[in-house]
Amino acid sequence: MKNGRSLISFATELKRQLGSKQDLLVPSQQMEHTTSNNGVSTVTIKNVGGENMAYGITELARRQLAEKLKIPFPYFERMRAEQPNLLDDNVNTWLSSGDERRMIRTLDGKVRAVLSDRYRRLDNYDLAEHVLPILQGLPGARMESVELTATRMYLKVVTPKVNFEVAPGDIVQAGVVVTNSEVGHGTLSVQPLVYRLVCKNGLIASDRALRKTHLGRILEADTASAVLFEEDTLRADDKAFFLKVRDVVQACVSQASFNLTAEKMAKTMGIKIVGDPVKTVEVLANRYSLNDTERAGVLRHLIEEHDLSGYGLVNAVTGYSQEIEDYDRATDFEALGGKLIDLNNNEWSLLAEAA
Repeated sequence: MKNGRSLISFATELKRQLGSKQDLLVPSQQMEHTTSNNGVSTVTIKNVGGENMAYGITELARRQLAEKLKIPFPYFERMRAEQPNLLDDNVNTWLSSGDERRMIRTLDGKVRAVLSDRYRRLDNYDLAEHVLPILQGLPGARMESVELTATRMYLKVVTPKVNFEVAPGDIVQAGVVVTNSEVGHGTLSVQPLVYRLVCKNGLIASDRALRKTHLGRILEADTASAVLFEEDTLRADDKAFFLKVRDVVQACVSQASFNLTAEKMAKTMGIKIVGDPVKTVEVLANRYSLNDTERAGVLRHLIEEHDLSGYGLVNAVTGYSQEIEDYDRATDFEALGGKLIDLNNNEWSLLAEAA
């Protein structure tokens, strides 16, 4: 499993971000985009408590702004690099002619997300405050990996008290992964986690998962001015949802439920890769959009482990995840392992018999 930061570092950064972030509900006409000759963009929000507030803008927020204004992002970035005045003319023309309101999320003086006014804020600090005690209360709980990236928060916990012997000496332990995005990069989710002791691989299963979308009612505000949300407004009471989180966490680490997932893994041992392993990984890469480096890495792990079976392929995928520098992408590979154990016989045949 991909290593993250220490729990102390994680908590410190959550607290720091809590004091640095701001959210605003802004009519499009009150936003102005300016770009310097060296391609540095700024968004100014007018009339926030009678003042204008200027922010830098992250790549993700630029991408979201371009999408909202229906400007192809490659063209958006080309204008930013080569014709900054043209970019500003495009963006400001569409902003001034629209009547939409945007949820603008900022951190450290930069716009980090441009979202709709129906975006429901489920913030990392609140989630961690409610969920960490639940996770740490699991029998023998071990925080295996925690991380805050630019787009997501991850909490991955393992409980060694719940385990399954897939093969003699090959033991997997039960766990839970909780993920959230404050910037529109996915739902808040709670999913079962399988931790393989022999190689420290992590696999994220898709069954018995809980997901909550960041979509709510349209936020009420005076359309004539921008509204700055205070922190006590942001930390909405959502006790019913966190009770569901507790229930799903307990279900993920129950021995009966974990056995069902572990048995799916064990069944992949009987799937032999009888075709060309190179072609098998090529089919996998095409189906799940792996780049050339990722494809080569999975193939290397498959060959090095000397296990040309479905189980070997699953472990090649989750094993390679530990080498990926980007934590978000590494977690994608852990989830891909979970997708593979859910494939039906026909889907496995396409992989195992590739030639």
